[in-house]
Amino acid sequence: MLKTNAFGSPLAGRETENPASTSLQEPATPMSAAFEDTQDSDFTSQAPETNANMRWVVCFLLFLATTINYMDRSVFSNIEPLLHNVAFMGWNFAADVHHQPVFDNNFGNVLIYFQIAYGIGFLFAGRIIDKLGTKTGYALAIGIWGIASVSHSLVTSVAGFCIARIFLGLGECGNFPAAIKATTEWFPANERAKAVGLFNSGTNVSFFLALPLITFVTSHWGWRAAFLSTGGMGVTWLIVWLLFPYNRLRRGSTTTQRALAPVVSTSHPLRSILSNRGTYAFAISKGLTDGVWWFYLFYLPQFLNRNYDVDMKGAYKFILAVYVISSVGSIMGGSLSGMLMKRGYTVNRGRKLTMFLMALLVLPLVFVPHMGAQFPTNPWPATLIIALAAAAHQGWSANLFSTPSDMFPSTAVSTVVGIGGAAGAAGGAAFTWIVKHNLSLHPLLIFTLAASFYLISLAIFQFLVPRLGAPIEPEMSLGTP
Repeated sequence: MLKTNAFGSPLAGRETENPASTSLQEPATPMSAAFEDTQDSDFTSQAPETNANMRWVVCFLLFLATTINYMDRSVFSNIEPLLHNVAFMGWNFAADVHHQPVFDNNFGNVLIYFQIAYGIGFLFAGRIIDKLGTKTGYALAIGIWGIASVSHSLVTSVAGFCIARIFLGLGECGNFPAAIKATTEWFPANERAKAVGLFNSGTNVSFFLALPLITFVTSHWGWRAAFLSTGGMGVTWLIVWLLFPYNRLRRGSTTTQRALAPVVSTSHPLRSILSNRGTYAFAISKGLTDGVWWFYLFYLPQFLNRNYDVDMKGAYKFILAVYVISSVGSIMGGSLSGMLMKRGYTVNRGRKLTMFLMALLVLPLVFVPHMGAQFPTNPWPATLIIALAAAAHQGWSANLFSTPSDMFPSTAVSTVVGIGGAAGAAGGAAFTWIVKHNLSLHPLLIFTLAASFYLISLAIFQFLVPRLGAPIEPEMSLGTP
């Protein structure tokens, strides 16, 4: 039987109840009271007293890395119209845009190779980062993906693109395990989702920068220059990261981390992680919902081009709107759970109520396929619905990414995030396969699936982890690392 978290931390002369503990046979809490529990102070709320403002500098560095990460991975999709003129990609100028089986297959396969490599890399990246530590692990990851990004400029075949994307995926998979581990090391529980929301907004800001940069360099030097321009940014960040005294300034272990330590066995840590239901709750949620974000990332330019005849330059204002609104969703969704906790909600209720609200905001996606008929020359209605859903996804992600640190000690967080990331990449690859075969001819199927995955994920998470959070203790440093 899968184990549950075992906090067992003493408080006021008694043992605290394990907030996440339940057997698989115990029925899930009814949805009407799904997020209720009896411990209204079950969170740690104290920021570290020393170097308090430095944690926001770390958050800014994570934001920059995430921005570069998404710029590198989005270049291929943003130059999709230019690839029509690249002979080896297989565009057929005699056919219309909705009947390009060779090009669509090649384009989709390049994306899938990235996603497969990204997912496989996650299985190892999280554990490697937990072993090496945040600073060294992060440096290794961005070094690999920066070189891989530049290598795209050298390809002369679809196979070349696939190889470059494989190495890009193997490097980029280290970003989120390292970044989430960093937030665990620098931020208390009720600030963690906000910090995740802030650095995760880099996934949106990347598009503010990527499209004008790519448009400029490709108009002057061709599509290959786009990969050179973004790849160089990673090298610059790497130099700054190596110079930053991360390990000297970060806070030591906390009372919360001490309480979470029994969750993972020191002799068999991976076995403990794999036998914990929290791992599967996180992984399944990532597997179902990550593919929706990949859909926005990879197919939004194509969707605008084929449904509204919008070229890369014309698409900028629509894509910009989606990601501006998404940034707001990332920060507000991440902040909302912390605000609820400060008002007396537990980690369990604060996180899950916020995720439930985000899941509801995704539902209007089902109307997107009908917007083309209602507004055939106006992309804004469809764009704004997608923007709302993308903002909700980012708010959802900010809270979902915070749940591993609510269930596991910092020494295991990257491993859990890596496992979830692998599930997310596998789900993303599967959804991309469905999209590439159905988006042009069956768009309602795609948008209905995208709209439904969040509520399904939350229901599964609630069943596996009815209670989420740390014992009632103020989060205080126990010493320097």
